[in-house]
Amino acid sequence: MTSSGQAPRVPSAVREVFDDIVARTGAFCLRHPDEEYAGLCAALAAKLARKRPSPLTRGDRDIWAAGIVYAIGRVNFLADPSQTPHLRTDELAMLLDVKQNTMANKGRLIMDTLNIGLMDPEFSRRVMIERNPMVWMLQIDGLIVDARQLPQPVQVELHRHGLIPYVPAQQAGAWPAAVPDRRPGRG
Repeated sequence: MTSSGQAPRVPSAVREVFDDIVARTGAFCLRHPDEEYAGLCAALAAKLARKRPSPLTRGDRDIWAAGIVYAIGRVNFLADPSQTPHLRTDELAMLLDVKQNTMANKGRLIMDTLNIGLMDPEFSRRVMIERNPMVWMLQIDGLIVDARQLPQPVQVELHRHGLIPYVPAQQAGAWPAAVPDRRPGRG
């Protein structure tokens, strides 16, 4: 299952490899970072599985699992001690029982292959998305606007078109936590 709770779409030719790698990343993430990391790792593995040809079919599955965890960790600054959860890269490699350079090289290969950067909204933890104002900034008719301040029907359309990661107006309590309401006469 991915972080959205849905079974990921993967070609049947790579389903067995995908399931094995996701079992490894999931078991690790549930012990160390957290459940959200497990869902993000599954989503990343699914994207790799859908690539033609899928790189997951070649190489050691433990290394693929470690590279996926590493890539998700990089996107979310897992090695930064100011973040929670936090794991240094050497600790991550030790816990995954792989060499640090091997894990980092595979993780960078994954990120390069899928064109994933730091704070990539598709693979960011929810707290990272909420803290990243650039995820929500859109240009509409030449004006930069914060999508969180737009009416819910507009947010729904923006989400449907993949322009924002979720519909903030549908999240219970998300408005005050995500951005202060700066409209005239509001708190």
